[in-house]
Amino acid sequence: MKRIGVVGVPGGWSSEQLIHSLGKKTGYRLLVDMQGLLFDVENGMVTLQGQDLSQLDGLIIKKIGARYSPDFLDRLEILRFLREQGLRIFSDPRCIIRVLDRLTCTVTMKLGGVPLPPTCITEDVTEACRTVESFGRAIFKPLYTTKARGMMVVEAGDGLQEKVSKFKRTGNPVMYIQKMLNLHESRDLGVVFLGGQYLATYARVGRKNQWNTTTHFGGSYQHYDPPGEIIDIAFCAQKLFGLDYTTVDVVETELGPLVFEVSAFGGFRGLMEARGMNAADVFVDYVLEELDD
Repeated sequence: MKRIGVVGVPGGWSSEQLIHSLGKKTGYRLLVDMQGLLFDVENGMVTLQGQDLSQLDGLIIKKIGARYSPDFLDRLEILRFLREQGLRIFSDPRCIIRVLDRLTCTVTMKLGGVPLPPTCITEDVTEACRTVESFGRAIFKPLYTTKARGMMVVEAGDGLQEKVSKFKRTGNPVMYIQKMLNLHESRDLGVVFLGGQYLATYARVGRKNQWNTTTHFGGSYQHYDPPGEIIDIAFCAQKLFGLDYTTVDVVETELGPLVFEVSAFGGFRGLMEARGMNAADVFVDYVLEELDD
C-alpha cells in the first residue's frame, strides 16, 4: 500500500476529490494542511501532528492555501526541503515556485518565445498611465491572485491617475498591466497537461456583459476541442515549467492564440463539468505509476 498525502485545503473541492481517489486506490488518506506543519530545522524534520512526512511514499500538491499570496513561497520552501530529502512530490515545489508569481511566469514564457498579450510592468504611476493611454483599455492584475480577484479594468480618460494610484496603494507596488483584448466568443481555454502530455481542454465562457470568464464572476465551463495550433502553443508554454499536472490559460484573439498564464493548481472542476472527466483519478493513476517506476 502506497502512503501518499495531499497538500490541500480542508473542505476544498479539488483537495477532497484527490483524497477520495487516493482512498479508493490505496486505502490511505492524508490531507496536509500547510498551516499545521512544523519544520524542525535542527533535526531536519517536517511533521504534521507528530507524523514525519518524510516517511510517506509521496505527496501531491493541490493547493498551498485558500488564496494566492507571497506566503505561498515560504510554504513551498518547506516542501522543497522534503523533496531534497528524497520525498517524491507532484509537482516539484521548485517548479511551482516559477509559476506562482504572475511576473515570474510571464518572464519565463517571454524568454521561451510563448505568444503573450501586450503587457507592461512598472512601479511608476506616470508610466502606468502612459501604458493605459497606449492600450486604450487595460486590466491591472495583482501578481498573486486567482479567479480574477483583485483585478481592475482601467480606461484612458478622466480620473486615470487616481485609479492607477489607488490600485498601487492597495497592495500592488509592482503594477502588472495587460491590454484588454476582445476574446473570441467571450471565452478562454484551460488546456490541461499531465506528465507533459496533452490531456484535454475545457472552455470558460463569460456571462453576458461581464469582462472576465471566471466562474467566480458567473462564467461557465463548456466542452471544447481546440485546433492543433492552440495545443501546440500550450504545450510549448507548459514545457518551460516541468509541472506534473498543469493548466495553460489560452485566449483566442484578433492577434491569434495567446497565453495568459500557466497554472499549477487549476483544471479539476473544469474537466469534470465540461468533459465528465475525473481529473483526480487520472492524476492519482499517474502518480502511482511514477512511484512504481
